[in-house]
Amino acid sequence: MQIKEFAQQTNLPAKTIRYYEEIGLLPPPVRLENGYRVYAEDDVARARFVAAARRLDLSLDDVQEMLALRDQREAPCRVLLDRLAEKADEVSQRIAELQRLETELRDLHRLGQTFPLDDVEGKNCVCHLVEERLH
Repeated sequence: MQIKEFAQQTNLPAKTIRYYEEIGLLPPPVRLENGYRVYAEDDVARARFVAAARRLDLSLDDVQEMLALRDQREAPCRVLLDRLAEKADEVSQRIAELQRLETELRDLHRLGQTFPLDDVEGKNCVCHLVEERLH
């Protein structure tokens, strides 16, 4: 199949496919005499794995490591499980940080509503509250 059909089957833009080839995530495709790329079904499965791993926010290096294990006929399952756990921990930490930020923003908003809204110099309004957060 040519790149257009490959892109449809993998839900990857052609530009991304070419990039993944360039960095070695996907093998170089067979080329027709006219230079068109031709992909095999194995390429589709590999590209789908890459796309799915990226949607889980795994890094390209992580994906490359897992594909290299597969290419060496080693199961990447332990590596993938470790990365999934790490990524879940990162997401949990980020959620906690965002919840703290949301609380701070809401508190500032509530407090800011008690200050005048016409203080051009910003000395007695919500603006100085924001500035105080930096100190």
